[in-house]
Amino acid sequence: MAVLQFAFGSDSKNPHLPHNHELDQVVYTGTHDNDTIVGWWQILPEEEKETVMEYLKITNGSEISWKLIEAALSSVARTSIIPMQDVLGLDNSARMNTPATQFGNWGWRLDIEDFDKLDKEAEKLHSLMTLYNRL
Repeated sequence: MAVLQFAFGSDSKNPHLPHNHELDQVVYTGTHDNDTIVGWWQILPEEEKETVMEYLKITNGSEISWKLIEAALSSVARTSIIPMQDVLGLDNSARMNTPATQFGNWGWRLDIEDFDKLDKEAEKLHSLMTLYNRL
């Protein structure tokens, strides 16, 4: 298991960094116990943001969700799991679970009617999945 949110806080040997992934791993942008990518980015220390931007070859965090989605999909790991909150670029108000808390968890939902409004996101995902042979 590799979680991209854990990848950037140490050195280049960090097993969560995409260049260290293995074929028989599952790679996540984040799990149900992590913040969303946008929520994570909003509280990430500047030094770590600089590391992320250097690694992903970006100049700012405006597309951070999609850049980490691309990193997960381009990984050699056979399986990539992308939370819908990251596809939608949602902040921590859409966080699924906060470990060791009793209340306020597992409440985020995507209404069935909202799926009809996701053409742009579906097209982006399809394009990346095609590019990285994940269809």
